[in-house]
Amino acid sequence: MLKTAVIIFFLFLIPPLLLRFRPRWVAAFNLKVTNRLTAPFATWLPGFGVITHVGRKSARPLRTPVNVFPTPDGFLIALTYGPNSQWVQNVLAAGTAELETRRTKYHLTAPQVVHDPTRHRFPLVVRIALRIIGATDFLQVSSSRMK
Repeated sequence: MLKTAVIIFFLFLIPPLLLRFRPRWVAAFNLKVTNRLTAPFATWLPGFGVITHVGRKSARPLRTPVNVFPTPDGFLIALTYGPNSQWVQNVLAAGTAELETRRTKYHLTAPQVVHDPTRHRFPLVVRIALRIIGATDFLQVSSSRMK
């Protein structure tokens, strides 16, 4: 029984710690595996969404699952891998993107990176999760609903 409890404890502890201390390794794994598995569900699960942006070099449309939180005039998107992620740089360079969340599509504009180590804009449970993974940067965007 104790052995099972220890195994379960480490299964829940290791992924957030890997994300915090080995973000590039986890990012590469997520790009190849996790993003492909979660993308179909991310468009309707609360707190998740899929952002569609254009590659700076390839000029191709790309889709990236993200953690997204509504604000009065748009959204805050958690930058779990930091502001230097390729998708963030693509959105900043283009100045626009599209977001699908909760089965609704939005046109995003005016992206800017916001550093907020207090995470005060989020509910307590989300704040704790963001703190565990070390997320202190967010992409703040304005939005308008697409038809």
